[in-house]
Amino acid sequence: MAAITDLKHKHMPGKKQNTITEQRPPSRDLRVLVQLFAFMRPYRTAVLGAAVALLIAAAAVLGFGIVLQRVVDYGLSSGSSTALNQALLLFLVVVTVMAASVAARVYLVTWIGERVVADIRKAVFAQVLRLEPAFFEVTRTGEVISRLTTDTSLLQVVVGSTLAIAVRNALLISGGLVMLTITSGKLALLVLLGVPLAVIPLWLLGHRVRSLSRTSQDRIADIGAFVDEVLYGIRTVQAFCHERIDHLRYGEQVEAAFDAAISRTRISALLTAMVMLLTFIAVSVVLWVGGHDVLAGRISGGQLSAFVFYALLVAGSVGALSEVAGELLRAAGAAERLLELLNTEPGISPPAVPVALPEPARGEVQLDDVTFRYPSRPDRPALSELSLSLKAGEKVALVGPSGAGKSTVLQLLLRFYDPDTGSIRFDGVDIREVDPQQLRQRMALVPQDPVIFGADAWENIRYGLADVNDEDVRRAADAAHATEFLDQLPQGFNTFLGERGIRLSGGQRQRIAIARAILRDPAVLLLDEATSSLDAESERLVQDALEQLMQARTSLVIAHRLATVRKVDMILVIDNGRIVASGRHDELVEENGLYARLAALQFHDAQLQERPHGRDEEP
Repeated sequence: MAAITDLKHKHMPGKKQNTITEQRPPSRDLRVLVQLFAFMRPYRTAVLGAAVALLIAAAAVLGFGIVLQRVVDYGLSSGSSTALNQALLLFLVVVTVMAASVAARVYLVTWIGERVVADIRKAVFAQVLRLEPAFFEVTRTGEVISRLTTDTSLLQVVVGSTLAIAVRNALLISGGLVMLTITSGKLALLVLLGVPLAVIPLWLLGHRVRSLSRTSQDRIADIGAFVDEVLYGIRTVQAFCHERIDHLRYGEQVEAAFDAAISRTRISALLTAMVMLLTFIAVSVVLWVGGHDVLAGRISGGQLSAFVFYALLVAGSVGALSEVAGELLRAAGAAERLLELLNTEPGISPPAVPVALPEPARGEVQLDDVTFRYPSRPDRPALSELSLSLKAGEKVALVGPSGAGKSTVLQLLLRFYDPDTGSIRFDGVDIREVDPQQLRQRMALVPQDPVIFGADAWENIRYGLADVNDEDVRRAADAAHATEFLDQLPQGFNTFLGERGIRLSGGQRQRIAIARAILRDPAVLLLDEATSSLDAESERLVQDALEQLMQARTSLVIAHRLATVRKVDMILVIDNGRIVASGRHDELVEENGLYARLAALQFHDAQLQERPHGRDEEP
């Protein structure tokens, strides 16, 4: 029988709530992108090839200045057709080299971008799957979805094109400045004096663009979270005629995202305009000075032509670099949001050296002085120094009013959370010392609101057991009395059950969840209102299946319908996170406490109604 201990409540300080946005301060520059370069390391060969192609393409562009000078000074000024033909042939060679290198660069950079972002998506999703339920108490699902979709798409554009464009323009600027110096040191000095005029606004406004980019991404995430919530509850939305209000709220969020995007675009446009204006003013000054030098015979017409080409190339590259800087800053915002997820340490993780659970599993469970507070509700304990033990094969029911802490016990057994104080043992081993997956493989949960995935019945029932054959799946469905309705579907077990099982009734979804638990053949069975969604006939069939399943198996049953727990070995009555009574059904009724009042309300037993109520806690 279960040994029960109810100890004096002890106050524990609440846990600090952490969200992914609180775990690391926002970065203030592009260095956050450097952390993503680790994803490029496996593809060093492709990165090297893209870099070589980029260098060759930039060199070819810079070579046009030399070709232009030869055409003017030797082809046109000399009047020699041979010299002109040679200059034009050189031009053709340079164009061919540039075209081939650009094609190679575009392909390789795009491939790298797609490959790296695919790896980032997989890494972020794998990280999300490791995060415990407490994380999702303080983080919206839509926010996580936005980071996996919108932010990674933005990174794909940056890694697959924008980053290469930025590098290309940086090379052209540096190479162009070198060629300007070689062509005319005097004029090059004038250009260099103009460059800081373009860099200063880039530096001043860049941080503002970065901040607005982050805000814009957050507003888009808000839209995704709102849509996910509304569509998930679409039937409730329509049943309560809430469409107009949700439409207005969605419009408000869209407008907020629009305003954030326009604010970012306004600063980006101003940044680009200022850079280009200042740069081309400097070029105009160069043309004026250079033109007078040609007239004075200090430089040739070809040199001035080449110099103008390089000056325009540098000016255009600076302008382009200022434009892509905005995209890079947006990418920095996206990278920051993704890295927040990647850098989030799971609160529940396997120990460095996990302790193996005994084989075969016995199914013994023991909670010792467990106190627990949910991260989203740190001021109120869900369990207060609760102790209980389940022997192998014992069937125990948890009964009590809503919010008493019944489901919390199951959450802790599955190690979705760790208790603030106290310990939980499975087969004599502290579950903190066990790999959570090994622990959970020995349990099966049938929740009050079963989750049905967008797949057929085969996949839903064998969920988590890929090596189970169809015969075993069908036997589990038979035991759960699910075959009778699954065979009547258009394609039988192959029928797509709809997103979240929308094509099934509540009772049908419950029976599939029960079949899933039966197939798992667990050492410990956890039933959280497993028959709550069933009609009388279905409940009778499923209850029979559950009774067969619970034979010689440790079972912990949560029930609001007290008629379903009359045959268990022990009933534990929980209220306000404490066990206030224990015993069999008849014993607890005789005690005339909280359980008796709950039973009277449900059964409407005349004998119980005539019995005077004792001084007990309110349900």
